[in-house]
Amino acid sequence: MIDETTFRRVADGALDSLFKALTRAGESFEFDADMNNGALTVEFDEPPGKFVVSPNAPVRQIWVSAHSKSFKLDWDEPVGAFTLGGVTLLELMGQHISTQLGEEVVL
Repeated sequence: MIDETTFRRVADGALDSLFKALTRAGESFEFDADMNNGALTVEFDEPPGKFVVSPNAPVRQIWVSAHSKSFKLDWDEPVGAFTLGGVTLLELMGQHISTQLGEEVVL
């Protein structure tokens, strides 16, 4: 497990990169991304929905809530990203946004 200082640095970087990618994608697709108090939210009007991405420092994970499910991603040092089963945070969010909107969204 990585130390808390390293976790905060890589988690902040991952959320910032994700927010930038979501902001760019939101210009072409129908959703809004917002960063507030360290948590990132993605909201959809049609069909209605909300995803939440937040760091969980005690367990050194980034948690994603999407489609009534929770995903817990760990830092993968060789990949240089938070991953779950070999899928990066950006890929996971792209998959779930694509499912929500019914069209492919690549972040």
